[in-house]
Amino acid sequence: MLLHDERVQLVEYCRRMQADQLTVGTSGNLSIRSGDHIAITPSGAAYEDLTPESICVIDLDGNSLEDGLEPSSEVPMHTSVYKSTDATAVVHTHPLYASTLSAVVDELPAVHYMVALLGGPVRVAPYATFGSPELADNSIKAMEGRFGAILQNHGATTYGDSIAKAYTRSVYLEWVCQMYYQAKLFGQPNILPDEEIARVAEKLTTYGQSVPARS
Repeated sequence: MLLHDERVQLVEYCRRMQADQLTVGTSGNLSIRSGDHIAITPSGAAYEDLTPESICVIDLDGNSLEDGLEPSSEVPMHTSVYKSTDATAVVHTHPLYASTLSAVVDELPAVHYMVALLGGPVRVAPYATFGSPELADNSIKAMEGRFGAILQNHGATTYGDSIAKAYTRSVYLEWVCQMYYQAKLFGQPNILPDEEIARVAEKLTTYGQSVPARS
């Protein structure tokens, strides 16, 4: 089986995506790149029924490399991200607050410093039909200098150098979207300046526990 470990990870994160309410029904999709191969979730399959064997494997041009289920309808977006960035994982979600804001704003501003995890204020890519090359192109343009984008009247996409990092970015993106939505209910939120977001981004590079070298 091609990309066995990557398939196992995708099944695990699909279950987490449901539990974290980052998607609804069978919407959303995830992928992991290994060399010139991509493991990607199948189209329209129930997440609770997924197994490693259910996961599809494609090349960077979107061609299926094994018999089995049809890969996600968003293959063009995933392959475009891999061709345009150093990503090794892509997470596409349909969460409530990011999807809601996508219909009314052009950008998620720096209402909280954790937008630094996304590279700064998150742009909203213009609407295009799901699965289309136009949506892929719009997403890539919105992601320039960022690790994710909100898709107008649709959802959100993030990427990273691991599935864990790409997924974490999706979680934080949805959290900041919810915070912005709720803050707007009370008035005009304070927005952090670009220099503060840059400062936080630098601090985050050393945030967390270091792992000591083994002797």
